[in-house]
Amino acid sequence: MPTLRYVAPDLLKRSVIVVASIAVCAAALSGCALPPLESRTPSVAISAAEARTTTLGRSAAHELAAHHGMAGIYPLADPRAAFAARMELARTAERTLDVQYYIWRSDLTGTLLLDALRAAADRGVRVRLLLDDYGSSSLDDTLAALQTHPNVEVRLFNPFVIRTPKFIGFLTDFSRTNRRMHNKSFTADGAATIVGGRNIGDEYFGATDGIVFADLDVLAVGPISTDVADEFDRYWASGSSYPVDLIVRRAGADEPDELDRKARTVERDSTAAAYLDAMRDAPIVQQLLDGTLSLEWARTQMVSDDPAKALSQAPSETSVVHQFREILGDPVHELDLVSPYFVPGVAGTKYFTGLARRGVAVRVLTNSLEATDVTAVHSGYMTRRVELLQSGVELYELRRSPGMEHNSEEHAGIFGSSGSSLHAKTFVVDSSRVFVGSFNFDQRSAHLNTELGFVIDSAPLASRIASIFVSLVPQVAYVTRLDADGRLYWLKRENGTEVRYDTEPNTTWLGRLGVWFLSILPIESLL
Repeated sequence: MPTLRYVAPDLLKRSVIVVASIAVCAAALSGCALPPLESRTPSVAISAAEARTTTLGRSAAHELAAHHGMAGIYPLADPRAAFAARMELARTAERTLDVQYYIWRSDLTGTLLLDALRAAADRGVRVRLLLDDYGSSSLDDTLAALQTHPNVEVRLFNPFVIRTPKFIGFLTDFSRTNRRMHNKSFTADGAATIVGGRNIGDEYFGATDGIVFADLDVLAVGPISTDVADEFDRYWASGSSYPVDLIVRRAGADEPDELDRKARTVERDSTAAAYLDAMRDAPIVQQLLDGTLSLEWARTQMVSDDPAKALSQAPSETSVVHQFREILGDPVHELDLVSPYFVPGVAGTKYFTGLARRGVAVRVLTNSLEATDVTAVHSGYMTRRVELLQSGVELYELRRSPGMEHNSEEHAGIFGSSGSSLHAKTFVVDSSRVFVGSFNFDQRSAHLNTELGFVIDSAPLASRIASIFVSLVPQVAYVTRLDADGRLYWLKRENGTEVRYDTEPNTTWLGRLGVWFLSILPIESLL
């Protein structure tokens, strides 16, 4: 008994210490508030008149005059061309660069693009970089160093007060930190802009041996560029946009040189050389300046969420979903939708099944379980498949390795040069109108994240994407069907033969069990 008499008080003491520690940590965390924003320096995009005086602004002046009120659109399906276009815009800009992204990796392509922004600032270009704080986790020191440049200002959207580990922010302030800025835009001199589905990182530009995303952006010139620049201002001045030096520690005296050292190291990499060569192989911006770039001229409208959505303060009528209905109405003949993370939920399923039952051809391309990079999202999609198929909606699930040729123009528009995992977000209505942007048809895009994109009235562009559903999609995706007993099966068409799968193709029973378990959890609203 003597032993027990001494152990019990020791256990009690330890328990009291643990409880007290938790209480102290909880109190400390609850006191971690975001800093005030009064110290922010206001700034705005250059005016449309100023934009027209720049080299980029003058490049399409003649065609703009001949296509009053329209935008010149150039699709960027090939990943290297998409990278090259951003690098060229950074190198061509004379006045301003306004850059906004959800994810920016500290990898090869991310480093080269940051270095290009810094080089532009060295030439006197004003650079404003707005990044969602969740997607730029490894860049604190680099961003703090960039902020020291007199021509660069960096802001973090909806930041985490506790920097390491950031997940603590989800525990202490979930309702705010769960909402993210998913917008993606790259605007030079208020005259040319790139908008679409790509973030900044090697997987989005085909520079990795791992997952390579098939994605789609568009380069646009004309009044729509001014719209994007003005929208950037709205986010830049929003209540969720914090100067980086209010959130992360200030850079040391030697840190501004670190980006230069890292960029020089990266440039010596053989892969980097291939990507820098892409600017010579796909001189898109130079062709724009020369007047030789084949632009699709079309009426184009920007759709974008109010940045107050990140603070749960945006009226519902300002949402991208509401804007879609206002601009597009309901499809009459057909709807072709490409979404890597397709989680329609109750309302979306009702909408799509309603269209199909009215005779509208609804075709959806999303990732298969083997191809998706977010397994949890697939769990939100799989619970809706049967109901969608029963109504007549056609479902296609991209295979992991479609085996497409790298230089085939036939594949441009959705897959680019790779189809390892789908990341493009686009849809076509009645073969006449196209959406390209950041919006996924999932619950996060609809209700939690902010989004940005273009609705383009272009029958030629719409027809290109619609025709791919007929000619290419069945070759690279599983066709998902229901048998006579209402059970799912998948068809793979290859080399003139057809292979049937009665379970999710190329997956293990353990993987399927895990996805099924996620599908019964009440998490659909977070997907």
